[in-house]
Amino acid sequence: MRVTTTLVWALNLLLCLSAVAQESNPAAFAPLPPEQVIKNLQEHNAQRAATLAGFTGKRTYHLQYRGFGGAREAEMTVSVVYISPGTKQFTVETEKGSKVLIDRVLKKLLESEREAAEENQRQTALSPDNYTFSSPSYEDSPEGGRYVFTLTPKTENKFLYRGKVWIDARDFAVVRIAAEPGKNPSFWVKKTDIAHTYTHQGSFWLPQSNHTESATRFGGRAILTIEYLDYKVTSTPAVASLPQAVTIAPGASSEIWGVASEDISLGTNRV
Repeated sequence: MRVTTTLVWALNLLLCLSAVAQESNPAAFAPLPPEQVIKNLQEHNAQRAATLAGFTGKRTYHLQYRGFGGAREAEMTVSVVYISPGTKQFTVETEKGSKVLIDRVLKKLLESEREAAEENQRQTALSPDNYTFSSPSYEDSPEGGRYVFTLTPKTENKFLYRGKVWIDARDFAVVRIAAEPGKNPSFWVKKTDIAHTYTHQGSFWLPQSNHTESATRFGGRAILTIEYLDYKVTSTPAVASLPQAVTIAPGASSEIWGVASEDISLGTNRV
């Protein structure tokens, strides 16, 4: 009788521990079907967009070029004001280094992002209308579960991209992107790799860092890093249409190399 009682007690303990573990991380034991993950992503993005009135923040841009024409470097600090549903205002606070990189590359990047924010959001949204989601998988991480998909753009668009996307299993928000532009921005650009991450700010997921490496046809290599700092978010019930309303389109950080590569590789005296 004592042995039977002990076994029953042990089994009950294991069942209780299993229930606690599953409650703390249910997605790790029962990942959702891929179609449901994408559906949840669209719904949660719409909810976040509808309650984001705006935000302010700062960014630091650092650009290095090595290759044909020598080596150049530039830095820029920018303050940002975002107003829902798609208005971005940029103010350059400090700039240092190569004048041509600042004027013809970094400031061009701000113009590209502003253009992306003002374009039809349905044409650039992370949705089944614009992308094919394939090769679904699930990963555990110290921050929680992640759904992973391979993305293929359905149309050629400078603000779309192809690669992988990681989606938080609890908030159904994009937390990481590893990709390349869906459309080559210029003949002068041979290859571009983009790594983009997001950070949790209250109820929202906002850009945290961007690392873009571009190789030109003349053998040069440019490395752009962007750090997003000092967020102050304003939330309010409002109508908005921008999924994950503040994401920078990764393609925007690569299209600048069409202009940049000509200035860097050919205009060797223009600094």
